[in-house]
Amino acid sequence: MRLLLVLSCVALAACSEGDARQGKGAKDAKAAPPPLTVGVIEAVRRDVPVTFEAVGRAEGSREVQVRARVAGILEQQKFQEGDSVKAGATLFEIERAPFEIELAQARGVLAEVSAREALARQEHERLKGLADRRAISQKEADQAASAARQAQAAAQVARARVRQAELNLSYTRVTAPIDGITGRAQQSVGSLVSPSGESAMLTTLTRGDPLWVRFSLSEQEYARVRGGEGREAEVRIELADGSAYPETAKLNFSGSTVDAQTSTVQMRAEVPNPRLALLPGQFVRVRVTAGTVQAVVVPQSAVLQNEGGRFVWVAVDGKALQRPIKAGAWVGKDWAVLDGLQPGDQVIVDNLVRLRPNASVVFK
Repeated sequence: MRLLLVLSCVALAACSEGDARQGKGAKDAKAAPPPLTVGVIEAVRRDVPVTFEAVGRAEGSREVQVRARVAGILEQQKFQEGDSVKAGATLFEIERAPFEIELAQARGVLAEVSAREALARQEHERLKGLADRRAISQKEADQAASAARQAQAAAQVARARVRQAELNLSYTRVTAPIDGITGRAQQSVGSLVSPSGESAMLTTLTRGDPLWVRFSLSEQEYARVRGGEGREAEVRIELADGSAYPETAKLNFSGSTVDAQTSTVQMRAEVPNPRLALLPGQFVRVRVTAGTVQAVVVPQSAVLQNEGGRFVWVAVDGKALQRPIKAGAWVGKDWAVLDGLQPGDQVIVDNLVRLRPNASVVFK
């Protein structure tokens, strides 16, 4: 019995000592958690492109309204809507018969007036010789000269009317003034069209290669583009699905005034469009690169954001610290940091969600 009592006391003492050691270990673990293993990169400064982004809208490099220039019945439409046509191609034909009749009448009048002109000129030459020999009075000679000049003027008017009739007849054939893509036909075959009013509009033509893209830049961005490296500014287009357009654009216009409401300057770029992949009216993203600037570059995944703005975690003397930064543009998969980091800073790039200020860290 005594032996059992002694063994029980020894067991209780051992348990109490084990519990005490376990409690002390838990307190030590709570007081000093093990360091967190993280990956770091050393911040380096290098040249990064200065890039500005804007939303642009495509438009044809030439956009023309095709209108009727004479009144008449629209007899034929020679194209399919959306066709690509060459300059000079026939688009519509307007009834010709009235203008052919008008031209024939004008030519008949011209022939009559020309005959009178010839007779008046001959009469003037004959009477002028008689007047020189004083066979007739000077008054008769002057009247003959005046009649010859009047006949000449009448013939000139008649020739102008013939030219006008020929021009009106040529207008019955409506041709494409430029190479381009045809729009929707505004008038149907059989409609009466005229040079004035709503019926004058027949269709539109848009030149899609090259294409123009209009966009706006802020005053500061415009100043950078216009600066010393402005001539070398590179313009790239990004489509709505995020894919990059393969052709490089170039600036061909910049506004001379600043919009008072938006504080922006109108810009325009010209981009080759041989396959007509871009359509007039389409919205695109424009990225303008104007020179380079020195900046520290870090991976995009290392840049976080809270209510105070963007920041990164840096390792200083084995501790994790938050470092507020001023971020610039993306450079591929990296982010340019304009302020907040110095070359040589150890920037933490993984295990970011487990970091806390002043947490102990060790490098991989």
